[in-house]
Amino acid sequence: MAPAVVRFAAGVITGLLILLMLAAAPAQAAPDRAATDRAAAPQAAPARAAGARAGASAGYRYWSFWKWSDGTWAYQQQGPAVYVPRDGGVDGWRFAVSPDGGRDAARPGGSGDFATICGSTPDQSGRKRIAVVLDFGTAADAAGETPPERRTACAVVPANATSAEVLATVAPPLRYDTNGLLCAIAGYPKSGCGDRLGAAAQPTAQVTDGSGPGSGGGTEAGSGDGGAGPDIGLIAGAALVAVLAAGAVRQTRRRR
Repeated sequence: MAPAVVRFAAGVITGLLILLMLAAAPAQAAPDRAATDRAAAPQAAPARAAGARAGASAGYRYWSFWKWSDGTWAYQQQGPAVYVPRDGGVDGWRFAVSPDGGRDAARPGGSGDFATICGSTPDQSGRKRIAVVLDFGTAADAAGETPPERRTACAVVPANATSAEVLATVAPPLRYDTNGLLCAIAGYPKSGCGDRLGAAAQPTAQVTDGSGPGSGGGTEAGSGDGGAGPDIGLIAGAALVAVLAAGAVRQTRRRR
């Protein structure tokens, strides 16, 4: 923005007027800095909220998905509705209270050896055999229910069947939520779905859209950032204009 130029009549500018002008300048700049802070607040709030959540201890009660690979359980990077296991594959499922991070979730107990699970199931032309390990967790993982014993099954399914279809073949009924999250296998658990534990009751930073309490656009009484009090810059500017006007009138009368 180009600076404004004000021309004054000779003899009007005095030491007092210069002091008033200098005093008014910082006060007029303050609202601009406040507006900048408010504009930046919505971008900074998500980062603060993420930091608060990361610092809290939390766990989730849910079914995690695994595959048997090289003699150990490896966390499955693809969801069961997408992943298509090959013939001879082994899918593992574990219900437990685990952190929300996948790799740190509780693994299925025991081995996932395909020959042990599907060795007695004959091969069929045009279909595949997939071993499934179901670990229902411990009493500490349950929410008031008694978890069933760990069990295994051998699914014989079409060659293009996904892991979700494999699971539906050997462990019905399955229960999903409206977002497609698997909530229950073989009817366990009877209720709940990915319930958050631990930090659920702890307060965390809130991110708002700027229209409610606690948003970047609101202030507390007495802060002077949201129009709660008089604008010092506006008052000083008005006083300066009044003084200049009075000086101009006196100068005109002297010339007459």
